[in-house]
Amino acid sequence: MNQHMRPEPIPFIDLAAQRRRIGKPIDDAVARVLEHCQFINGPEVTVLEKALADYSGAKHVVTCASGTDALLMVLMAKNVGPGDAVLCPSFTFCATGEAVALTGATPVFVDVDEATFNIDAASLKRGIATARARGLKPVGVIPVDLFGQSADHDAVAAVAKAEGLFILDDAAQGFGASYKGRKLGTFGLATATSFFPAKPLGCFGDGGAIFTDDDELASTLRSIRVHGQGSDKYDNVRLGLTGRLDTMQAAVLIEKLKIFDDEIAARNVVAERYARGLGNFVTVPRLATGCSSIWACYTVRLPKGTDRDAFAAALKAQGVPTAIYYTKSMHQQTAYRNFPVADGGLPVSESLSEDVISLPVHAYLDEATQDRVIQAVRGALQA
Repeated sequence: MNQHMRPEPIPFIDLAAQRRRIGKPIDDAVARVLEHCQFINGPEVTVLEKALADYSGAKHVVTCASGTDALLMVLMAKNVGPGDAVLCPSFTFCATGEAVALTGATPVFVDVDEATFNIDAASLKRGIATARARGLKPVGVIPVDLFGQSADHDAVAAVAKAEGLFILDDAAQGFGASYKGRKLGTFGLATATSFFPAKPLGCFGDGGAIFTDDDELASTLRSIRVHGQGSDKYDNVRLGLTGRLDTMQAAVLIEKLKIFDDEIAARNVVAERYARGLGNFVTVPRLATGCSSIWACYTVRLPKGTDRDAFAAALKAQGVPTAIYYTKSMHQQTAYRNFPVADGGLPVSESLSEDVISLPVHAYLDEATQDRVIQAVRGALQA
């Protein structure tokens, strides 16, 4: 009897393929850490920080335990707290607003651009006015380089300068991308990123980093990540946290950084092929002028009226996984729905949450597999 064979599932992110490429150098790097046993603040941490600074062009890099800690540490260093407002896009991962709320300050959610999914400068202005109308003091803005593409940093900087706000760039999904010829890590007061394993530059656990050209901020951050310690480790001069990056994770990242640009180039090839194959069926991502992307996600918008759950199920039956970032924007989520939103509401964020879906994208997706994804998308929509 002939049995129907289900197609082999495609990895959404293929860390196993990457391991086949650089497994030996990573194993050797981890073995060196196991040999010297400096598991906290070992020499690899310093080496990684120097390599990241060279890569990004930032003067200082302070590694830390996660991307969320990276955001939180900068806010702590700026003494952000109750009565302050920090402007955040709503269509993003919760850590952006979460870090603000953890300081006791108020995240004020603003809308995003329909084409790039990144923070909208006009909504940002309305959000600042909303914050002041609520009796809050706007002190900062956290643009997000969503899905791998840089935000419009000129537009954000113009508003921030006019309103006296600091800029903390959330590049958790965008580190490695560039804006008008400059790599992320050199915009605003500081840039935060994440090395979560699913990121294009990911470690084997949690990890993060902060990039800044500000000497005083860098010094404060290095204190905050070790419980706020001063020159004497038992004289803590400020409130801090346990925010260090493990030496073993630093060792992994040193090796992965060596192939990072090559992997970004491969991701771009996949994204370009998707755009050609899918542009007549779904709304494909668009790069803004002067921006590059590392394609942390390849997120499309389905035609209005499409049953997204049925579409995802049809692709799954073909062995094509999908993900939805994000089914709810931050201002729609239980923990954040009582925080202010920019005057006029956030219609673009809400619309995106209803119709976006992400397709597999990584550096090891060969053409035959790309074709499977393209054909599965077309078939599901035509059906």
